[in-house]
Amino acid sequence: MNAHVDMSKVTPAALMRGEDAEETAGLKELLEEATAYLNRFNWHRGLGEAYLGIGVPKILGVFLFEIVPASEDVDDKVWVIVGDLPPAYITTEDAPNPATALDAYIGAMEEWVEAAREGRSGEGLIPVNVPPTPENADGLDSRLRFLDKEILSQYEEDLQD
Repeated sequence: MNAHVDMSKVTPAALMRGEDAEETAGLKELLEEATAYLNRFNWHRGLGEAYLGIGVPKILGVFLFEIVPASEDVDDKVWVIVGDLPPAYITTEDAPNPATALDAYIGAMEEWVEAAREGRSGEGLIPVNVPPTPENADGLDSRLRFLDKEILSQYEEDLQD
């Protein structure tokens, strides 16, 4: 299972640079967080190259990882979203670039927010690392709205793919 990913939209992690040393350090912290998150899963046998798709230190990192799949039904690439929000992975199947991966993340998290507000279980939804309470839903919802308005809106063209 291999989906097409537009590699022109990502930067090899080894080459990622911020506008200054502090921003570069922040991007590296996000990469470390994404790597640690991905290493929790056993559907891969190892990690290959990592790429930065979208990075805003302390707020958001959208990374693409090449992985060694543990089985044939696992892609050899996966998006990982980390930052000041619940970490998650997004398959490349319907996300050919970082913007579409972030859009898919926001949509999946919005489903969790709705379920939490309605008092429904989050079972079958994207895993979130906090209890599904209305308070947690409100906190996550405000972050999602910020991501959509302030970050994803800058990638409108990439969402048309």
